[in-house]
Amino acid sequence: MAPEVLPDGRLHGACVGILAGGGPLPGQVARAVERAGGRVFIIGFQGFAEPEVIGHWPHRMVRLAAAGEILSALHEHGCRDLVLIGPVRRPSLVSLRPDAAGARILTRIGKALFAGDDGLLGAIVRVLGEEGFTIRGAHEYLPGSVARPGALGTLTPDATARADIALGRHVVRQLGRLDIGQGCVVQGGLVLAVEALEGTDRMLERVATLRQPDRPGGVLVKMAKPGQERRADLPTIGPRTIAGAMAAGLRGIAMEAGATLITDPAACTAMADEAGLFLTGIGGGDEKIT
Repeated sequence: MAPEVLPDGRLHGACVGILAGGGPLPGQVARAVERAGGRVFIIGFQGFAEPEVIGHWPHRMVRLAAAGEILSALHEHGCRDLVLIGPVRRPSLVSLRPDAAGARILTRIGKALFAGDDGLLGAIVRVLGEEGFTIRGAHEYLPGSVARPGALGTLTPDATARADIALGRHVVRQLGRLDIGQGCVVQGGLVLAVEALEGTDRMLERVATLRQPDRPGGVLVKMAKPGQERRADLPTIGPRTIAGAMAAGLRGIAMEAGATLITDPAACTAMADEAGLFLTGIGGGDEKIT
């Protein structure tokens, strides 16, 4: 069920709470809510949320495990719908230092705390729902930032790149089934790197040292995990991803259409076109890549 909207397109109802990690997306969601006539309150996770991104809106910087303070602030501001957006590195148990409410929530999350990211996020979404909140995906507020099928810029993958994308799609599906990562890089039929805990940016840094000089440049493939909780942690690319792909000598980026967020579509497309990289939206199955 989508957020309740008036006939004129304006949001209706309580404040939207944003649980913010790093990057620009928390601010983009906040602007979208305001443009639709809503209001926001942002919980910025200390060490992850960027003050310059969220500082324009009512917000509070809070430790990740201070669940009592987080829930109290959300209720105080009348938040009903919540959006979890922006990367947050998984902390160690030693560094969490939960408050009393946080300890109770960790108990309710149970074994998922030791599972992969998607299992943990699914448990967090479930617990927040039990606390009376409705969890929304960022894509519900940013439909223009969701990757669409086909070429996003002027360039398209050739036959070699399409073969690399097909292999990369198979690899990422297997990674996703094991709840490991959402991306990989393939060059001329050779898998150079797969994404794990380090994330896409650091994977691309590794690829820059692994690329094969006797083959055409590689391809980054990003996809959601099979059965992924899509209200949190959708695959995301942005200008930094384009810059990393350029530095790694890649030919292009293929991302799952309808399941990948682009933080700045216009800037990404312009950067890719200027650098001679293709950006293309692909399906999540085995359909033909064009």
